Amino acid sequence: MASTRTVEETSAGGLILDRSGSPKAALIARRDRRGRLIWSLPKGHLEQGETPEDAAIREVHEETGISGKVLAPLGTIDFWFMADNHKIHKTVHHFLMEAESGELSDADVEVVEVAWVPLDEVSSRLRYADERKLLSLVPDLLLEY
Repeated sequence: MASTRTVEETSAGGLILDRSGSPKAALIARRDRRGRLIWSLPKGHLEQGETPEDAAIREVHEETGISGKVLAPLGTIDFWFMADNHKIHKTVHHFLMEAESGELSDADVEVVEVAWVPLDEVSSRLRYADERKLLSLVPDLLLEY
């Protein structure tokens, strides 16, 4: 019997806010294996030599069309899953970010839909419980920025 190899993966992304009016966040949607639309925070793999903050800024821009800056760390989520007979341990660094420029775009091939969602509706839209938990930190962080 072949042994299962463990692979470490690191990603970064964030909750990017437009605070020009009532606060809203840019969320992305992908299709799961069953074809269902799954809403989540934009994120992706770190590239060689990239910090998590730099990767978050790049990935959020690539997946939403919005350029922004990091305000504060929002939290880290890690989980395990199987893919291609490998056991994957994935760590995702999330940041609270503020939009500076750009237009919403679903041009990224991995993204089916992108939307500005009122901040008070983001939790009910997000599919993953771990991402919903990170939102509890946002009100206090926004008081500082």
